[in-house]
Amino acid sequence: MEETAGEKSNLAGVRHILLVLSGKGGVGKSTISTELALALRHAGKKVGILDVDLCGPSIPRMLKVQDKDVHQCDSGWVPVFVDQDKSISLMSIGFLLEKPDDAVVWRGPKKNALIKQFISDVAWGGLDFLIVDTPPGTSDEHISTVESLRPYQPLGAVLVTTPQAVSVGDVRRELTFCKKTGLRVIGIIENMSGFVCPHCSECTNIFSKGGGEELAKHAGVPFLGCVPLDPQLTQSLEEGRDFIQEFPKSSAFPALANIAQQILDGTSPQSS
Repeated sequence: MEETAGEKSNLAGVRHILLVLSGKGGVGKSTISTELALALRHAGKKVGILDVDLCGPSIPRMLKVQDKDVHQCDSGWVPVFVDQDKSISLMSIGFLLEKPDDAVVWRGPKKNALIKQFISDVAWGGLDFLIVDTPPGTSDEHISTVESLRPYQPLGAVLVTTPQAVSVGDVRRELTFCKKTGLRVIGIIENMSGFVCPHCSECTNIFSKGGGEELAKHAGVPFLGCVPLDPQLTQSLEEGRDFIQEFPKSSAFPALANIAQQILDGTSPQSS
């Protein structure tokens, strides 16, 4: 009972919980999680990111806080704040490793225990959105995450794919996972959808095109949009810069802003 009370107190101030999922690695879940957080912050929202990709914690570097430390307070761990206004907070195993290159060589039970601890013991305070960045797959860590969050009625999941058939096939399995676990699918994002030349603006479909949109139609779930390959987006992630603020004229900016707006529209009082 004590653990349940602790969980309620630490997540009591979180209005919406959003999971970012994909059955496949390398499709850009962490990129989408990071940029969604930045876009929601620029819309005036207070956002937390919970990075449960235990073997590949990349978000601390994407937000340029990889050298920060996690501190303790009476109600648990204090997340790392990304900006002075404390409008984005982050919790990741990357902050708990002695060296950034240390590998997490753990069996399932230890991973699951840490995920449950992240959910129960992080003092998020008041948040409009908590974005949960997950590892690829549909197994242990995902079941632990969904089951631990279930009492707090998560808003749902955003599924990320790249356009080609191999990726879409894996994301189709993630749709099945959401159905079996009772997790609402907010929509599908097609990432790396074409490369727009920064000089001539011609779009080249490097990984084919349209697989994510077709999957959304077939599954009867919303299609949130296509995010093109963008060198400026890559640069911002490598350097820990705020893409939404610094590159408003890039080809990926309107796509990411539109996806964030759809999520905001879906949580507005009128849509309830």
